[in-house]
Amino acid sequence: MNETQEKAIRRIAELQTKQTEGSAPWVVGEQLKEICEREPRSAELLLEDLRGEGMGLAEAEKQIKAWADKHRTGGFAFVSPKKAEEILRQFYGLPGGESDPSSGASRHLPTKGKASDGAIDLRLEDFF
Repeated sequence: MNETQEKAIRRIAELQTKQTEGSAPWVVGEQLKEICEREPRSAELLLEDLRGEGMGLAEAEKQIKAWADKHRTGGFAFVSPKKAEEILRQFYGLPGGESDPSSGASRHLPTKGKASDGAIDLRLEDFF
């Protein structure tokens, strides 16, 4: 994990202290931390967004709740973790995830010699 990812996770944890543990906005923070751990580029974008007004955990949770309310069946509403992540990505303008080359997910390819572990860190975004 790089320094930006660590900073983003610390910022999310700081915002979570303003929420009740286990509440919906607090859980949003947990999901955002998972994204940061996997995706350096998303961590960078989140770190920037979480400094701005109207971009906090409670505001993100309201987006998920709005989707749930709109898709309510009878007295029941459910948002899967996958759908919640999709909503969070849209709200924060994050790339599409691990399968998205712009997400910053690393690919390791074998090489002859130079790297001590026999791999190089190669990202598709390095070629754009």
